Amino acid sequence: MTRPKNSLLVELPLLVWLVVVWGALWGDFGPGNLLVGLVLALLVTWVLYLPSVQLSGRFNVLQFAVFAVTFLWQVAKASIEVMLIAIVVGPRARNAVVGVQLRTRSDLLLTATGHTMTLIPGSLVVEVDRASGTLYFHALNVRSPQEAEDFRRSALQVEAAWIRIMGTREELAALQAERRGGGAAAADQRDSAAISSPVTASQQIIGRRRGEVPASAGRPGAAAESRAGDAADAGTGTPTDDPEEHRP
Repeated sequence: MTRPKNSLLVELPLLVWLVVVWGALWGDFGPGNLLVGLVLALLVTWVLYLPSVQLSGRFNVLQFAVFAVTFLWQVAKASIEVMLIAIVVGPRARNAVVGVQLRTRSDLLLTATGHTMTLIPGSLVVEVDRASGTLYFHALNVRSPQEAEDFRRSALQVEAAWIRIMGTREELAALQAERRGGGAAAADQRDSAAISSPVTASQQIIGRRRGEVPASAGRPGAAAESRAGDAADAGTGTPTDDPEEHRP
């Protein structure tokens, strides 16, 4: 029984990746060890009967470099946030299972997105629905529907980064059209493979951004004024249903 085989040029990125993984597993990037890894990579991809990995035939080195730098930064940043959540919040942290339906149906991009999110502390893939292209994550410290949506957006941003790196031209064109149309990818950094940390509710641990905490915080009535300011920002006007003790 035979299977359709990709050309050597199409499978070259996969072969290079397998050789790098082999060298990393042995901790030896010497020519001899890498040659053995290349032989095993050819054996796995050409001889063994495995499902054919459909590659796009494109790999953007510049986008991958941007992705690698921001990925390492986000791993370090999320590690600190998770540590602070564990110390300060502890068992009071609220977690959630968040389903994220990806744009692509590519097994390779599905796997790359799931592994990237799992390697950044704060989330873990618990189930994969391959038919619908949906990943289910256990997400740390998700306290509201908005934070769940923020997490979902970060996962879609990781997927968009991988599409820019090695997605098909059709997927890349669809991503660019989505960005121009103001879809989920519009929140991504413009045509950049930079990613953000999936850890949510961290501002409760390490302090809110400037402007989110009113200058009057700490004095009587500050909570009501804060809610009034939030309502005004949302275009809803001054709330009228606050408890009387908070009203002027």
